[in-house]
Amino acid sequence: MNPAVMTRAALMAAFTAVAAQISIPLEPVPFTLQVLAVVLTGLLLGPRYGALAMAVYVLVGAIGVPVFASFRGGLGALFGDSGGYLLAYPLAAAIAGLASQATANAPRGRALAIGFLWGSAALAVIYTLGATWLGVLTGLSPASAVAVGVLPFVPFDLVKVGLAALVAVAVAPAIVTSRA
Repeated sequence: MNPAVMTRAALMAAFTAVAAQISIPLEPVPFTLQVLAVVLTGLLLGPRYGALAMAVYVLVGAIGVPVFASFRGGLGALFGDSGGYLLAYPLAAAIAGLASQATANAPRGRALAIGFLWGSAALAVIYTLGATWLGVLTGLSPASAVAVGVLPFVPFDLVKVGLAALVAVAVAPAIVTSRA
């Protein structure tokens, strides 16, 4: 891995930590800008390095650095109510990353559509793992877990996916040449 790619992965992990702090505390899962960061990470870095950046983010939080929402960190935060969403980030970034070549090289309209499609697939992974974790941990039925852990966020998260696709289509062509 070349230094430019390592730097981008570290920057995207840091960007995710900042996005986590832009938070509206809801129970049991807060509203943050992390989905934007996760999807953008995948779209810009590709599946391998996008997943790596999000794994670094999760591991940094797991060891206690307060990078999760509301400046939380540690295993307690990672394995709490929102832990499933956090643990889904590396896989979600990898899935969004499947569109990285298209966002960098395809015509703008096609790149936006592909970026939004794969970003939405990444969002579905975050929701699936997050709501499942939430339901198991809290004893909520699957329908109740979806009602509190997914449905309130869908419209806003789709906007975040769209923003991530727009930014990626604008920025990716400039950085694609240095991806390894």
